[in-house]
Amino acid sequence: MKAQDALAQVAAILRDRGDVYGSARLNLADTAARMSRTLGMTVTPQLVCLLMIDVKLSRLRHSPGHLDSMMDLCGYGGLWIELETNS
Repeated sequence: MKAQDALAQVAAILRDRGDVYGSARLNLADTAARMSRTLGMTVTPQLVCLLMIDVKLSRLRHSPGHLDSMMDLCGYGGLWIELETNS
């Protein structure tokens, strides 16, 4: 699969997830607030993206060819970019 095709598929996944879960920005903010309460420290939406990237990297260490985890890794990276650029 070419990188361009993979990223197009990631974009489609993000759209589909948005239809199911609503705004990624709001969902990440809610997740950050919940994690903040659980951990007793401030967790930002950007940190949620980083932590989810870590989860995906951990899974890929054990299943290096798992495309779904690779797609999710790209998706969380894209969401992090969106948060940082306020787009």
